[in-house]
Amino acid sequence: MTTNSIAQLALYCLIIIALTPLLGRYMAKVFQGEKTVLSPVMVPVERAIYRMCGVQATDEMSWQVYAAALLLFSLLGMILTYVLLRLQGVLPWNPQHFTGTQMSPDLAFNTSASFTTNTNWQAYVPEQAVSYFSNMVSLAIHNWMSAASGIAVAIALVRGLTRHSGKSLGSFWVDMVRATLYVLLPLCMVYALFLVQQGVPQNFMPYVHAKTLDGQMQTIAEGPVASQEAIKMLGTNGGGFFNANSAHPYENPTPLSNFIQMLSIFLIPAALTATFGCMAGSKRQGWALFAAMGAMFLVGVVVCTTAEQHGIPAVAACNVMVKPTGGQPGGNMEGKEIRFGISDSALFAVITTDASCGAVNAMHDSFTPIGGLVPLSNILTGEVIFGGVGAGLYGMLMFAIIAVFIAGLMVGRTPEYLGKKIEQYEVKMAMLAVLVLAASILGFAALSVVMPLNAHGYWNPGGNPWFNVNNAGAHGFSEILYAFTSATGNNGSAFAGINANTPFFNLTLGMAMLIGRFLMIIPLLAIAGSMVKKVPVPATAGTFPTDSGTFVVLLLGAVVLVGALTFFPAMALGPIAEHLQMIHGKLF
Repeated sequence: MTTNSIAQLALYCLIIIALTPLLGRYMAKVFQGEKTVLSPVMVPVERAIYRMCGVQATDEMSWQVYAAALLLFSLLGMILTYVLLRLQGVLPWNPQHFTGTQMSPDLAFNTSASFTTNTNWQAYVPEQAVSYFSNMVSLAIHNWMSAASGIAVAIALVRGLTRHSGKSLGSFWVDMVRATLYVLLPLCMVYALFLVQQGVPQNFMPYVHAKTLDGQMQTIAEGPVASQEAIKMLGTNGGGFFNANSAHPYENPTPLSNFIQMLSIFLIPAALTATFGCMAGSKRQGWALFAAMGAMFLVGVVVCTTAEQHGIPAVAACNVMVKPTGGQPGGNMEGKEIRFGISDSALFAVITTDASCGAVNAMHDSFTPIGGLVPLSNILTGEVIFGGVGAGLYGMLMFAIIAVFIAGLMVGRTPEYLGKKIEQYEVKMAMLAVLVLAASILGFAALSVVMPLNAHGYWNPGGNPWFNVNNAGAHGFSEILYAFTSATGNNGSAFAGINANTPFFNLTLGMAMLIGRFLMIIPLLAIAGSMVKKVPVPATAGTFPTDSGTFVVLLLGAVVLVGALTFFPAMALGPIAEHLQMIHGKLF
């Protein structure tokens, strides 16, 4: 790593560490119903929303009712989005005159599933397919709602672990409203204004048509970008207003905006670990989770940046300078913005795949095999390295339950977490969530490499299973594996070497997104419902401390071992095989 890479990483980590307890304590007060600095403004608005929706703020829910409310809310939102996308041609705010033809039935299903699940996978070119109305009403609303629902589920699980016996986990509707009003809304308002100041457009004007220096006509897309960019990053949504995403100068115009975007991706997921510590009554518990997440993050940044900085041996063999100098960055610059270079591109790639965001400022498909392996591995952990807003915390708590169960087996004692015994039911639910994710990723990837398709993406007994994949061999398999990993992990980034806008990929990827979101959440809410009924037992000399360095190491081991044992064979067929081909000079 270069001096610039190390300095920027150090600054990034210091700011995140400083902001985590501040925002974390604030969110703990919000979800415990305590007075905050925004209460004088937001409490009347909150009460008005409850009256309008017929919600009793004091009525709490069992885990079954909480899960049912989440599923019903998400289902209705997905149906509404599908209908609006199909009807965008007759809806307002459409100066581009887009019609429903840009959103075929299978693509509309994929897109509505994508934004409902906080995935924001885009199998279409945004500036060529969706109107301003579709962007703001059909899609951007989900950026808020899916982020708020993720936070709500995390808080419900925290209540299940920290409450001293009971039957309820809080109210889904109250948690959703508070996450939106007290957390997402104020942060996004400030953030959007900052982006406008940096040069990000925020208007409803028709696209601009300009003549280039060589006399050709060029269409320059614009629109309400800043407002959507703010929630895209803070909500770890990732779906860009433009196809180039955060590599586009209208979404990410300056080095400062790039750095703030990276900070905003980790801001809420990191702070939720401190929220957990506050609600558990022990800040050390939150910092233990933060330490495990942070260690995996640092390893990913070092490996990815180093791999990209080393470049490709075949290029070096052509007497091309691959070492950084004062005049050029060296390494592998393919698919990267010159404005950002290798350091910013690699750091952004690791952050966005750690945090289930999926926004990109460089094309991951153009990374070296090991450089591309890192984003893929980040998602394969279950998106627990800070993860999406809420999703990262409840995913890591799932692994914490597995880790203390392993510790209990090693010492021959019933495992405990926060004083509550971890029993058969909780472990079964945690393993069910792990197995569901693995089955979706590996099952759909395997189906994709054997399913015979025609040129239009339909099943054809005499077709070619790889017809819609632009690259053969190990890299082509990596592209397929990454697609279903990203969909199931609700990340949304892609290697982008496959034509995903076909009926087969739209339907299978859409199903993977729904599986990855809801069939993980339900078992975790079941764990919360079981744990909330238990009475904590006093700690004894035999209690395994879950706020120590030993626990952090055990937690890291659980995440890495589960991921490696599950996905190593698939990675060996993709990026690892491609790396071996590269170092033996067989890529070109």
